[in-house]
Amino acid sequence: MAIYKCKICGYVFDEDNIEEGLNIPEGTKFEGLPASFKCPKCRMAKAMFQKMD
Repeated sequence: MAIYKCKICGYVFDEDNIEEGLNIPEGTKFEGLPASFKCPKCRMAKAMFQKMD
């Protein structure tokens, strides 16, 4: 699983540890999120996330 970080605010989306309250099922991959997904912290588009090494 991978970790993605918002380039604007630094929010981290961890595929292994999805934050409660996002209403996203456990095991969901970032690529599987809808295009309408927005950063829960700053509301920027999914395109503003970068995969971390």
